[in-house]
Amino acid sequence: MVLSLPVALLVLLAALLHAGWNALVKAGEDRLLTMALVIGVGAAGAALALPFVAPPAPASWPFLLLSAAIHIGYFFFLLQAYRVGDLSHVYPVARGAAPLLVAAGAALFAGESLSLGQLAGLILASLAIASFAFEGGWSGLREPGPFAFALAVALFISAYTVSDGLGVRASGSPAGFIAWLFVIDGFPLLLYALVVRRGRVGPYLRGHWRNGVIGGVMCAAAYALVIWALASSAMAFVSALRETSVVFAVLIGWLLLGESFGARRLAAAALVAAGIVVMNLAG
Repeated sequence: MVLSLPVALLVLLAALLHAGWNALVKAGEDRLLTMALVIGVGAAGAALALPFVAPPAPASWPFLLLSAAIHIGYFFFLLQAYRVGDLSHVYPVARGAAPLLVAAGAALFAGESLSLGQLAGLILASLAIASFAFEGGWSGLREPGPFAFALAVALFISAYTVSDGLGVRASGSPAGFIAWLFVIDGFPLLLYALVVRRGRVGPYLRGHWRNGVIGGVMCAAAYALVIWALASSAMAFVSALRETSVVFAVLIGWLLLGESFGARRLAAAALVAAGIVVMNLAG
């Protein structure tokens, strides 16, 4: 179940879109409201699509509900991680550790095993992704709080990836599974934001709705492409390729936000690409 070239290109597009909407959230004045707006737009769009897609098979519903529960934990720990640590440290560690955990979960629950060459490529890509967090040295490891939260986020990412992969394969209708997943996933966070930020939602929506719509479309498209890829491709491969969003995020910061892109980041990006290539060649 290695990635074909068309599927790989679509997952890379998903990674680019994922980096884009995360950049919008990062730049938002209120991260909770921005994230809720982005996720809410995707959920609303999915709800409108429900009458036009075949419903997923009953066998996939436990995975839908499980993914929704996992995403609640994911959003909570992600916001806590950003509260105690910098985005540049939390995001790469979480995204770098996730593919290895996905590989373990896929082997345990879906019987997907990797050859030694594929595992070597996966480890290389994961370590290279995580290395973006330590461009300025190893000071991040001396602050256990952010690092621990980042690893917790990685656990949630891997859990919902495996759950989504198993669910979409059992659904008989990838489009229906994706639509229902967005609806079930999106509204709990939206309701939480409405309660916690009551009185501020209206003014924030009026001033930031454009970014919310753009981010929502990017988020929905990115996640839909990944779930579609999980239906027919090895979960570890999809996860590793999706997490190249870290590289795209760095490029966006360099090209659009004036952030640095030094030799270490260039080397890390090259190693990510090398790990992905090794995984596919070994397959």
